[in-house]
Amino acid sequence: MTTTASDAHANPPLTLSEAGTGRPVLVLHGGGGPATVAGLAQHLSRTAHTLTPVHPGWDGTHRPARLTGIDDLALTYLHHLHEHRLHDVLVVGSSLGGWIAAEMAVRDTAGVITGLVLIDAVGVQVETEPITDVFALDARGIAEHSWHDPDRHHLDPAAIPTEELARRQANMATMRTLAGDPYMHDPELLHRLGHVQVPTLLLWGESDRVVTPAYGAAYAEAFGNGRIEIIPEAGHLPQIEQPEATFALVDAHLRRTGNQPRPQ
Repeated sequence: MTTTASDAHANPPLTLSEAGTGRPVLVLHGGGGPATVAGLAQHLSRTAHTLTPVHPGWDGTHRPARLTGIDDLALTYLHHLHEHRLHDVLVVGSSLGGWIAAEMAVRDTAGVITGLVLIDAVGVQVETEPITDVFALDARGIAEHSWHDPDRHHLDPAAIPTEELARRQANMATMRTLAGDPYMHDPELLHRLGHVQVPTLLLWGESDRVVTPAYGAAYAEAFGNGRIEIIPEAGHLPQIEQPEATFALVDAHLRRTGNQPRPQ
């Protein structure tokens, strides 16, 4: 089911898909758009109440001019959780979505988030492990940095239908607006993560060259209660290349961190 929620005074409209029942799980996509987490959200909806938004500006959705950074998205989604009186929320974010999840967690003073899963997330600066500038790569270069098996997943732009190519280009333009300067990180975020004490699982594709497993290890270490699991034969989107292994780890974390008492 797709719904649109809005608060004219505080938030832009949200295009949001909901499915399933049980513990709320907010699933946040990366720069590639909602299709990159569709399989994961569908899987989680079997045992949880999944909420899967399309970030404003992706896939043709409206992005208000005032929404100019990842912190704005984080506050938008926190507001939605509060507005709908959701609690004991697991937030799962892929790539850019993982960055949003981390920004949400450092701002969650009410404690509605009780678990995090970051999948090959960007968002922090690790001096020894720079984030690859995907804006500087051609389609083949992006495939080689993003996938364990780039030959299987690379698509020649000339072979992509015009409408789909336009969608991808518009998504990249929105990502550049929200995350291009400073490039794909918040300079202060790494130092703030120690205050986040909720159980945090970082899942990392062993072959990711956009953000390396060493980058992921430093990210996990910065959390107050973080750990990392490496997924073999996967790149930047292990939920697509190795879905069974990824889903099993997310399911275990969902069970491990659930059933928290509701704040009074």
